[in-house]
Amino acid sequence: MTLANLPPLVTVFGGSGFLGRHIVRALAKRGYRIRVAVRRPDLAGFLQPLGNVGQISFVQANLRYRNSVDRAVEGADFVINCVGVLFETGRNTFDAVQEFGARAVAEAARASGAKLIHISAIGADANSDSSYARTKGRAEAAILSTKKDAIIFRPSIVFGPEDGFFNKFAEMARLSPVLPLIGGGKTKLQPVYVEDVAEAVARAVEGKAASGTIYELGGPEVLTFRECLQVMLKITARKNRLVSIPFTIASLIGSVASLIPFVKPPITADQVRLLKRDNVVSTKAETDGLTLKALGVTPTMLTSVLPSYLVHYRPHGQYTGSGKAA
Repeated sequence: MTLANLPPLVTVFGGSGFLGRHIVRALAKRGYRIRVAVRRPDLAGFLQPLGNVGQISFVQANLRYRNSVDRAVEGADFVINCVGVLFETGRNTFDAVQEFGARAVAEAARASGAKLIHISAIGADANSDSSYARTKGRAEAAILSTKKDAIIFRPSIVFGPEDGFFNKFAEMARLSPVLPLIGGGKTKLQPVYVEDVAEAVARAVEGKAASGTIYELGGPEVLTFRECLQVMLKITARKNRLVSIPFTIASLIGSVASLIPFVKPPITADQVRLLKRDNVVSTKAETDGLTLKALGVTPTMLTSVLPSYLVHYRPHGQYTGSGKAA
């Protein structure tokens, strides 16, 4: 195969993360060459079996350091940025990673002539009181002003084998007889399957998404926070009590938990602020046809996937009955 006949090269920032690894798999199946840009390439070797020999390569990159971003993008035909943080640690702040970093990737993509796909989040708003949502919103504005043909995907809560939502609360259910319903558990969510999001990204690389457009990705069901926990409890065959906690108290708990060094907080004050607003696909996105269905992806039901990876949270693992708790 000559250089002219080589498949397009796709650089995936955060390719070893929860969503990133599924994007790499979807692209590998389509035959693309993939360059995984991560802070620790030595820890990303598990991605190699997803492709053929030489199809997946690795490069060290940190969104806080522009030179490393430029090196990772050099020669790429497509750039995908799926780097994000749910809480701040050390120098990996929301501003540094989600705003400055996203802008750096967009500028590098523009300079190299690569097409850009960026993973944002439903609720991204430059004027939000949540640092997470605010930096996501500012990043979107910076990206579209830098790369007018960029494609942005805003997923709702993403679920899948390595997710940080259902796994977190299933683990809490093993350790505590009660689970917190922040704000009464009334916040609406639209959980979307990680492989559906990855498929949407792969189709965008194939040219099936409109340039300069923001898509909102949600699953087929809108559930309240309470209903999500009830589904999890039923699948894990547990009978934990659900206790409502006001936003103010949850925010205080989150602030204190964030002060404990070297410990991943179960909740942060910023995450509590996020839970004050519903996390669902907007009516405008539905009307304008900027959803998964517009890309030809049929959203996957939550209950068709959750049992496959929550089974080990049951009292006796796979040997526990299907569960009629909650």
